Amino acid sequence: MLFKQQAWLRQKILVLGSLAVGSLLYLVARVGSLDRLQPICPIEGRFGAHGQAEFPLRALQFKRGLLHEFRKGNASKEQVRLHDLVQQLPKAIIIGVRKGGTRALLEMLNLHPAVVKASQEIHFFDNDENYAKGIEWYRKKMPFSYPQQITIEKSPAYFITEEVPERIYKMNSSIKLLIIVREPTTRAISDYTQVLEGKERKNKTYYKFEKLAIDPNTCEVNTKYKAVRTSIYTKHLERWLKYFPIEQFHVVDGDRLITEPLPELQLVEKFLNLPPRISQYNLYFNATRGFYCLRFNIIFNKCLAGSKGRIHPEVDPSVITKLRKFFHPFNQKFYQITGRTLNWP
Repeated sequence: MLFKQQAWLRQKILVLGSLAVGSLLYLVARVGSLDRLQPICPIEGRFGAHGQAEFPLRALQFKRGLLHEFRKGNASKEQVRLHDLVQQLPKAIIIGVRKGGTRALLEMLNLHPAVVKASQEIHFFDNDENYAKGIEWYRKKMPFSYPQQITIEKSPAYFITEEVPERIYKMNSSIKLLIIVREPTTRAISDYTQVLEGKERKNKTYYKFEKLAIDPNTCEVNTKYKAVRTSIYTKHLERWLKYFPIEQFHVVDGDRLITEPLPELQLVEKFLNLPPRISQYNLYFNATRGFYCLRFNIIFNKCLAGSKGRIHPEVDPSVITKLRKFFHPFNQKFYQITGRTLNWP
Protein backbone atom coordinates (compact mmCIF):
# COMPACT_ATOMS: atom_id res chain seq x y z
CA MET A 1 0.00 0.00 0.00
CA LEU A 2 2.82 2.32 0.95
CA PHE A 3 4.58 1.48 -2.33
CA LYS A 4 1.45 2.42 -4.36
CA GLN A 5 1.12 5.72 -2.47
CA GLN A 6 4.76 6.54 -3.16
CA ALA A 7 4.35 5.71 -6.85
CA TRP A 8 1.20 7.84 -7.05
CA LEU A 9 3.02 10.70 -5.31
CA ARG A 10 5.97 10.46 -7.72
CA GLN A 11 3.58 10.50 -10.68
CA LYS A 12 1.81 13.55 -9.30
CA ILE A 13 5.13 15.33 -8.77
CA LEU A 14 6.15 14.56 -12.36
CA VAL A 15 2.87 15.93 -13.70
CA LEU A 16 3.13 19.09 -11.62
CA GLY A 17 6.78 19.46 -12.63
CA SER A 18 5.87 19.16 -16.31
CA LEU A 19 3.16 21.78 -15.91
CA ALA A 20 5.59 24.10 -14.14
CA VAL A 21 8.22 23.71 -16.85
CA GLY A 22 5.61 24.23 -19.56
CA SER A 23 4.34 27.36 -17.83
CA LEU A 24 7.88 28.65 -17.45
CA LEU A 25 8.65 28.08 -21.14
CA TYR A 26 5.43 29.84 -22.10
CA LEU A 27 6.32 32.83 -19.91
CA VAL A 28 9.84 33.00 -21.34
CA ALA A 29 8.44 32.95 -24.88
CA ARG A 30 5.79 35.48 -23.93
CA VAL A 31 8.31 37.83 -22.35
CA GLY A 32 10.59 37.44 -25.38
CA SER A 33 7.76 38.44 -27.66
CA LEU A 34 6.30 41.11 -25.38
CA ASP A 35 9.64 42.81 -25.11
CA ARG A 36 9.14 43.56 -28.80
CA LEU A 37 5.40 43.57 -29.23
CA GLN A 38 3.54 44.63 -26.09
CA PRO A 39 3.11 48.15 -24.72
CA ILE A 40 4.96 47.95 -21.41
CA CYS A 41 6.99 51.01 -20.55
CA PRO A 42 8.80 53.86 -22.26
CA ILE A 43 12.48 53.65 -23.00
CA GLU A 44 14.89 56.24 -21.77
CA GLY A 45 15.94 58.89 -24.22
CA ARG A 46 14.76 59.79 -27.69
CA PHE A 47 15.54 58.97 -31.29
CA GLY A 48 19.29 59.36 -31.49
CA ALA A 49 21.33 62.22 -30.12
CA HIS A 50 19.20 64.90 -31.75
CA GLY A 51 15.90 63.59 -30.44
CA GLN A 52 13.60 63.99 -33.40
CA ALA A 53 10.60 62.62 -31.56
CA GLU A 54 10.10 60.88 -28.26
CA PHE A 55 9.44 57.25 -29.01
CA PRO A 56 8.32 54.99 -26.21
CA LEU A 57 9.60 51.76 -27.75
CA ARG A 58 6.63 49.88 -26.59
CA ALA A 59 5.50 46.67 -27.52
CA LEU A 60 3.50 47.61 -30.44
CA GLN A 61 1.37 44.66 -29.52
CA PHE A 62 0.05 43.98 -32.95
CA LYS A 63 3.28 44.21 -34.95
CA ARG A 64 3.32 40.46 -35.37
CA GLY A 65 -0.38 39.90 -34.70
CA LEU A 66 -2.86 42.54 -35.71
CA LEU A 67 -0.55 44.09 -38.31
CA HIS A 68 -0.32 40.68 -39.94
CA GLU A 69 -4.11 40.63 -40.15
CA PHE A 70 -4.07 44.01 -41.86
CA ARG A 71 -1.64 42.75 -44.47
CA LYS A 72 -4.03 39.88 -45.16
CA GLY A 73 -6.97 42.28 -45.27
CA ASN A 74 -8.70 40.63 -42.29
CA ALA A 75 -8.80 43.56 -39.89
CA SER A 76 -11.67 46.02 -39.68
CA LYS A 77 -11.63 49.80 -39.99
CA GLU A 78 -12.74 49.93 -36.35
CA GLN A 79 -9.60 48.05 -35.32
CA VAL A 80 -7.52 50.51 -37.30
CA ARG A 81 -9.15 53.44 -35.53
CA LEU A 82 -8.96 51.90 -32.06
CA HIS A 83 -5.28 51.14 -32.33
CA ASP A 84 -4.21 54.39 -34.04
CA LEU A 85 -2.81 52.50 -37.00
CA VAL A 86 -1.93 54.41 -40.15
CA GLN A 87 -0.37 53.87 -43.56
CA GLN A 88 2.57 56.25 -43.66
CA LEU A 89 4.81 57.37 -46.46
CA PRO A 90 8.32 56.01 -45.90
CA LYS A 91 10.74 58.07 -43.84
CA ALA A 92 13.62 56.07 -45.30
CA ILE A 93 14.08 54.18 -48.58
CA ILE A 94 16.62 51.56 -49.55
CA ILE A 95 17.27 52.83 -53.07
CA GLY A 96 19.75 50.18 -54.20
CA VAL A 97 21.74 48.54 -55.44
CA ARG A 98 20.46 45.46 -57.22
CA LYS A 99 22.19 42.30 -55.91
CA GLY A 100 23.81 44.39 -53.20
CA GLY A 101 21.77 42.90 -50.36
CA THR A 102 18.68 45.13 -50.33
CA ARG A 103 16.32 42.35 -49.20
CA ALA A 104 18.66 41.19 -46.44
CA LEU A 105 19.06 44.76 -45.20
CA LEU A 106 15.31 45.40 -45.17
CA GLU A 107 14.53 42.16 -43.32
CA MET A 108 17.28 42.78 -40.78
CA LEU A 109 16.13 46.34 -40.10
CA ASN A 110 12.65 44.95 -39.49
CA LEU A 111 14.09 43.35 -36.35
CA HIS A 112 13.90 46.82 -34.81
CA PRO A 113 10.54 47.45 -33.08
CA ALA A 114 10.44 51.00 -34.45
CA VAL A 115 10.67 49.83 -38.07
CA VAL A 116 7.89 48.56 -40.30
CA LYS A 117 8.76 47.33 -43.78
CA ALA A 118 6.86 47.22 -47.03
CA SER A 119 6.88 43.52 -47.90
CA GLN A 120 6.94 43.95 -51.67
CA GLU A 121 8.93 46.23 -53.95
CA ILE A 122 6.49 49.00 -54.86
CA HIS A 123 8.37 50.35 -57.92
CA PHE A 124 6.52 53.65 -57.60
CA PHE A 125 9.23 56.11 -58.52
CA ASP A 126 10.90 54.10 -61.30
CA ASN A 127 7.71 52.98 -63.06
CA ASP A 128 5.91 55.69 -65.06
CA GLU A 129 2.57 53.85 -64.93
CA ASN A 130 2.71 53.46 -61.16
CA TYR A 131 3.95 57.02 -60.64
CA ALA A 132 1.02 58.37 -62.64
CA LYS A 133 -1.35 56.81 -60.07
CA GLY A 134 -0.26 59.43 -57.56
CA ILE A 135 1.18 59.66 -54.07
CA GLU A 136 -1.99 58.40 -52.37
CA TRP A 137 -1.77 55.16 -54.36
CA TYR A 138 1.81 54.83 -53.12
CA ARG A 139 0.87 55.52 -49.51
CA LYS A 140 -1.86 52.90 -49.60
CA LYS A 141 0.76 50.35 -50.67
CA MET A 142 2.53 50.91 -47.36
CA PRO A 143 1.98 48.61 -44.34
CA PHE A 144 -0.11 49.68 -41.36
CA SER A 145 1.99 51.05 -38.53
CA TYR A 146 1.89 53.17 -35.40
CA PRO A 147 2.54 56.89 -35.96
CA GLN A 148 5.88 56.73 -34.11
CA GLN A 149 7.25 53.95 -36.26
CA ILE A 150 9.37 54.37 -39.38
CA THR A 151 8.11 52.82 -42.59
CA ILE A 152 10.85 51.65 -44.96
CA GLU A 153 10.56 50.31 -48.49
CA LYS A 154 13.16 49.06 -50.94
CA SER A 155 13.27 49.07 -54.72
CA PRO A 156 16.84 48.66 -56.03
CA ALA A 157 15.91 49.97 -59.49
CA TYR A 158 15.53 53.42 -57.90
CA PHE A 159 19.30 53.94 -57.73
CA ILE A 160 19.93 53.64 -61.47
CA THR A 161 16.70 55.15 -62.86
CA GLU A 162 17.21 58.72 -64.06
CA GLU A 163 13.83 60.19 -63.04
CA VAL A 164 13.77 58.80 -59.50
CA PRO A 165 15.86 61.34 -57.50
CA GLU A 166 13.67 64.27 -58.54
CA ARG A 167 10.47 62.30 -57.90
CA ILE A 168 11.54 61.28 -54.39
CA TYR A 169 12.71 64.84 -53.70
CA LYS A 170 9.25 66.15 -54.57
CA MET A 171 7.70 63.72 -52.09
CA ASN A 172 10.10 64.40 -49.23
CA SER A 173 13.26 66.49 -49.60
CA SER A 174 14.53 65.39 -46.16
CA ILE A 175 14.05 61.63 -46.57
CA LYS A 176 16.87 59.29 -45.50
CA LEU A 177 18.38 57.22 -48.30
CA LEU A 178 20.15 53.89 -47.85
CA ILE A 179 22.54 52.48 -50.47
CA ILE A 180 23.88 48.97 -49.96
CA VAL A 181 26.80 48.09 -52.21
CA ARG A 182 29.05 45.09 -52.79
CA GLU A 183 32.42 44.81 -54.47
CA PRO A 184 31.49 45.89 -58.02
CA THR A 185 32.80 42.84 -59.91
CA THR A 186 31.19 40.41 -57.47
CA ARG A 187 27.92 42.33 -57.73
CA ALA A 188 28.02 42.23 -61.54
CA ILE A 189 28.57 38.46 -61.52
CA SER A 190 25.74 38.02 -59.01
CA ASP A 191 23.50 40.11 -61.27
CA TYR A 192 24.42 37.88 -64.22
CA THR A 193 23.82 34.73 -62.14
CA GLN A 194 20.27 35.78 -61.28
CA VAL A 195 19.43 36.45 -64.94
CA LEU A 196 21.10 33.18 -65.97
CA GLU A 197 18.99 31.21 -63.49
CA GLY A 198 15.83 32.79 -64.90
CA LYS A 199 16.85 31.84 -68.45
CA GLU A 200 17.61 28.26 -67.41
CA ARG A 201 14.20 27.91 -65.75
CA LYS A 202 12.66 28.76 -69.13
CA ASN A 203 15.04 26.41 -70.96
CA LYS A 204 16.62 29.34 -72.75
CA THR A 205 20.28 29.68 -73.61
CA TYR A 206 22.33 32.66 -72.45
CA TYR A 207 25.75 34.09 -73.19
CA LYS A 208 28.66 33.47 -70.84
CA PHE A 209 29.46 36.32 -68.48
CA GLU A 210 32.79 36.96 -70.18
CA LYS A 211 31.14 37.55 -73.55
CA LEU A 212 28.72 40.10 -72.05
CA ALA A 213 31.19 41.92 -69.82
CA ILE A 214 33.95 42.31 -72.41
CA ASP A 215 33.42 43.95 -75.79
CA PRO A 216 34.70 41.39 -78.36
CA ASN A 217 35.69 44.13 -80.81
CA THR A 218 37.82 46.21 -78.45
CA CYS A 219 38.60 43.62 -75.74
CA GLU A 220 37.74 46.33 -73.22
CA VAL A 221 35.05 46.34 -70.54
CA ASN A 222 31.60 46.62 -72.11
CA THR A 223 29.95 49.58 -70.40
CA LYS A 224 26.77 48.97 -72.39
CA TYR A 225 26.18 45.81 -70.38
CA LYS A 226 23.71 46.73 -67.62
CA ALA A 227 25.38 44.60 -64.95
CA VAL A 228 28.60 46.57 -65.51
CA ARG A 229 26.87 49.97 -65.62
CA THR A 230 25.03 49.32 -62.36
CA SER A 231 28.35 48.65 -60.60
CA ILE A 232 29.71 52.11 -61.52
CA TYR A 233 28.21 53.43 -58.28
CA THR A 234 29.67 56.92 -58.40
CA LYS A 235 28.02 57.72 -61.76
CA HIS A 236 24.57 57.03 -60.34
CA LEU A 237 25.26 58.72 -57.00
CA GLU A 238 26.29 61.95 -58.73
CA ARG A 239 22.82 62.17 -60.24
CA TRP A 240 21.25 61.86 -56.76
CA LEU A 241 23.53 64.55 -55.35
CA LYS A 242 21.86 67.09 -57.62
CA TYR A 243 18.85 66.84 -55.30
CA PHE A 244 20.05 65.55 -51.92
CA PRO A 245 23.07 66.42 -49.76
CA ILE A 246 25.46 63.57 -49.01
CA GLU A 247 24.40 63.72 -45.33
CA GLN A 248 21.05 62.18 -46.30
CA PHE A 249 22.74 59.06 -47.66
CA HIS A 250 24.15 56.15 -45.75
CA VAL A 251 26.32 53.54 -47.44
CA VAL A 252 25.94 49.98 -46.17
CA ASP A 253 28.74 47.51 -46.86
CA GLY A 254 26.84 44.59 -48.40
CA ASP A 255 29.83 42.25 -48.22
CA ARG A 256 30.22 42.89 -44.50
CA LEU A 257 26.47 42.51 -43.95
CA ILE A 258 26.88 38.90 -45.09
CA THR A 259 29.81 38.03 -42.83
CA GLU A 260 29.37 40.41 -39.89
CA PRO A 261 25.88 41.97 -40.00
CA LEU A 262 25.53 43.49 -36.52
CA PRO A 263 28.05 46.38 -36.86
CA GLU A 264 26.48 47.38 -40.17
CA LEU A 265 22.98 47.35 -38.67
CA GLN A 266 24.14 49.41 -35.70
CA LEU A 267 25.47 52.05 -38.09
CA VAL A 268 22.08 52.16 -39.82
CA GLU A 269 20.28 52.49 -36.46
CA LYS A 270 22.46 55.50 -35.71
CA PHE A 271 21.87 57.03 -39.15
CA LEU A 272 18.09 56.67 -38.75
CA ASN A 273 18.25 58.14 -35.22
CA LEU A 274 16.83 54.94 -33.77
CA PRO A 275 17.62 53.80 -30.25
CA PRO A 276 19.86 50.70 -30.45
CA ARG A 277 17.71 47.59 -30.24
CA ILE A 278 19.14 45.05 -32.68
CA SER A 279 21.61 42.79 -30.89
CA GLN A 280 23.63 39.66 -31.55
CA TYR A 281 20.72 37.69 -30.09
CA ASN A 282 18.68 38.64 -33.18
CA LEU A 283 21.21 37.17 -35.63
CA TYR A 284 22.44 33.60 -35.83
CA PHE A 285 24.56 31.90 -38.46
CA ASN A 286 22.88 29.05 -40.31
CA ALA A 287 25.68 26.74 -41.43
CA THR A 288 23.40 24.86 -43.82
CA ARG A 289 22.28 28.01 -45.64
CA GLY A 290 25.68 29.67 -45.32
CA PHE A 291 24.46 33.04 -44.04
CA TYR A 292 22.84 34.73 -41.07
CA CYS A 293 19.19 34.22 -40.18
CA LEU A 294 16.96 36.37 -38.00
CA ARG A 295 15.65 35.71 -34.49
CA PHE A 296 12.77 37.97 -33.42
CA ASN A 297 12.18 36.15 -30.14
CA ILE A 298 12.47 32.70 -28.61
CA ILE A 299 9.78 31.23 -30.86
CA PHE A 300 9.94 33.26 -34.09
CA ASN A 301 12.94 32.85 -36.43
CA LYS A 302 13.27 33.66 -40.11
CA CYS A 303 15.78 32.93 -42.89
CA LEU A 304 15.94 34.65 -46.25
CA ALA A 305 14.60 32.88 -49.32
CA GLY A 306 16.55 29.97 -50.75
CA SER A 307 17.30 32.03 -53.87
CA LYS A 308 19.71 34.11 -51.81
CA GLY A 309 23.33 33.07 -51.90
CA ARG A 310 23.32 31.52 -55.38
CA ILE A 311 26.55 29.83 -56.42
CA HIS A 312 28.29 32.00 -59.02
CA PRO A 313 29.62 30.44 -62.23
CA GLU A 314 33.37 30.30 -62.70
CA VAL A 315 34.65 33.38 -64.49
CA ASP A 316 37.95 33.71 -66.33
CA PRO A 317 40.42 35.26 -63.82
CA SER A 318 41.76 37.62 -66.49
CA VAL A 319 38.25 39.04 -66.95
CA ILE A 320 37.88 39.54 -63.21
CA THR A 321 41.25 41.34 -63.12
CA LYS A 322 40.24 43.54 -66.07
CA LEU A 323 36.92 44.45 -64.41
CA ARG A 324 38.52 45.28 -61.08
CA LYS A 325 41.05 47.49 -62.79
CA PHE A 326 38.23 49.23 -64.67
CA PHE A 327 36.15 49.81 -61.53
CA HIS A 328 39.08 50.97 -59.37
CA PRO A 329 39.02 54.73 -60.21
CA PHE A 330 35.23 54.83 -59.86
CA ASN A 331 35.52 53.11 -56.48
CA GLN A 332 38.09 55.66 -55.29
CA LYS A 333 35.76 58.50 -56.24
CA PHE A 334 32.86 56.75 -54.50
CA TYR A 335 34.93 56.51 -51.30
CA GLN A 336 35.82 60.19 -51.58
CA ILE A 337 32.23 61.35 -52.09
CA THR A 338 30.65 59.19 -49.40
CA GLY A 339 33.42 59.37 -46.84
CA ARG A 340 33.44 55.60 -46.48
CA THR A 341 36.33 53.44 -47.70
CA LEU A 342 35.42 49.82 -48.37
CA ASN A 343 37.74 46.85 -48.55
CA TRP A 344 37.60 46.30 -52.29
CA PRO A 345 40.54 45.19 -54.45
